[in-house]
This record gives sequence, structure tokens and C-alpha cells, in this order.
Amino acid sequence: MTPKILVLGGSGFVGGHLIEHLVRLGADITVPTRRLASARALWTQPRVSLVQTDATQPDALVRLLPGHDAVVNLIAILHGSAADFERVHVELPRRLAAACDAAGVRRLVHVSALGAAEGAPSMYLRSKAGGEAVLRQAAQTRGLDVTLLRPSVIYGAGDHFLNLFARLQRVLPVVPLAGAEARFQPVWVRDVAAALVRALADPATIDRTYEACGPDIYTLRELVRLAGQWAGVRGGRGRPVIGVPAPLGRLQALLMEWAPGQPLMSRDNLDSMKVDNVASGQVPGLAALGITPAPLAAVGPLVLGTAGTAALLDALRRTAGR
Repeated sequence: MTPKILVLGGSGFVGGHLIEHLVRLGADITVPTRRLASARALWTQPRVSLVQTDATQPDALVRLLPGHDAVVNLIAILHGSAADFERVHVELPRRLAAACDAAGVRRLVHVSALGAAEGAPSMYLRSKAGGEAVLRQAAQTRGLDVTLLRPSVIYGAGDHFLNLFARLQRVLPVVPLAGAEARFQPVWVRDVAAALVRALADPATIDRTYEACGPDIYTLRELVRLAGQWAGVRGGRGRPVIGVPAPLGRLQALLMEWAPGQPLMSRDNLDSMKVDNVASGQVPGLAALGITPAPLAAVGPLVLGTAGTAALLDALRRTAGR
């Protein structure tokens, strides 16, 4: 029987890669989206049904869930007020659990965040922990089969991480950077998508939490510098990265919050970086799902679409040949 999967947040960065995996496996996928135009990349995907609706609205999930075998929740926000984080990261999972129960959908895979904890320093991480608690409770009281995935920062083609740092270095002579020494364990988006598929397919992952991290740890300063090099900025040298003292960094983040559109950085983002975004080792990782995570050094230059450091080496070869 063909599995029918509802993917919440399927038109986003991770969702596109997950759906590509699911389509290859022959699943039928439903993707709700507030604007059909924002899901243009999925228009030509076979076996994908787009539904124009806001999945965060109270009654939407009740209409969407019937007829599906499983649901994957990718919906999240990085910026907002305490009420915004509560609505998206806690209330939405609560409504999702209730709607699954009403529709008879038992299987739920939910993407949380590395570092999620009740006492975490940021609203983002605390609200992610709140969402996990809601779903664990639903597993106990409603009999839902829940798997939780906690990824580190996710990179890949079209991300808002490495590509953002590369774009900044194309216009700025130096990069002033708050939280420069914060540590991350970046994970490739395709490894995250593969982990979600494995979780859906393997009943042994039910009632378990997994950390999705790459094999290597970097400081934010190192990641910004590498993004510039791999993007070929200044012939593969990148821009100088200047660490900003904490008080000045918070002022910088506040000014970014006031700017129109989605902020590049917020004070809550800085609070999240007070906790190293690296694997705790207290729960299984990608290896437990049969996945060997790709190293950033192998994928990063391809993600940024240029040889980066190779461009610098080519320039040096040309100079030496004169």
C-alpha cells in the first residue's frame, strides 16, 4: 500500500529535500502552504499535492490529517516574541497531537532543535523544549508513535546560513560578528532529510530522540571565514572577521530586529549561542539511523557554487608563472 505522508513546512528548505526522498520511495505527499507561489519548486514534483491553507490555524490540521498514514512537522520560526514562539513551537504541536488522535493518525516525526531544554537561555530553545514535552505527553496519553529529531544548524544549497555569510562578504569590507566563538556542529540538509525518512520507516525509532549533527565542530568565526573562502570572495581569501564584544553585539542585534523584513540576527539568537550547538552524546546520533554524516569541508564548497580556495590557488599559480 502506498504510504500517504503529510509534511508540515514542506515548502521550506528542509521540506524540499525531504519530499525529494519521499517521492523516490513512492510515497504520496500532501504539503499545506499559505501561498502556492512559495511552493513553486514542488509544482512539478510527482505524487505531491499542494493545499493552500495555513497549517498553524486552529482548524486546519483537523481538515488536513484524515487519510494520511504519518505526519512530519518541520514548521518553526527563528525570530519573534515569546508569544510567537509559544504559538508555533508549543501550541501547534499540541493541536497537531489532538488532530492526529481525532483522525486516527498514529505516526508523527517532529523536528526540534539541538540544545532544546526547559532552562535554556533563549525563547527559541525553551519553546522547542516545550513542544517536545507536549508530544511526549501525547505519546503517553494518546498513544501517538512519536520520533523527535534535534538537528544542529542545517546547511545546504539555498540555505540561510553559509549563503548568507557569503553574500555579506560580497558587500562588506569586514564582517563584524557577535558570538564569534560560539560553537556549532553543522549538518547537511540531505543528511537531515535521510534521517527523517529512516525515522518514518523504522518502528524502532518510535519514542526515541536523535541528534542530527555533522562530524566536525566549528566556531561561528571559522564558519563565516570558510563561507567567504568557498564563495571565492577576494579570490578565495574571504573578508576579515572581527569579533564584537557582547554589549555591542546585543545593540547590533537590536538594530537588526528593528530593520524591515526578517532580521539577520536577533537578541534571542545571541541567547541561543550561549549554549554550544554541538552533540550532547546523551541521545543517539545519525549513526544510529545508519547515516554517516557528510563533512562540511567536502560539501561546503559545492553548496556555495564556486571553488573558493581553489580560485586563490589558481591566482597564485598564474602569478608564479609570470
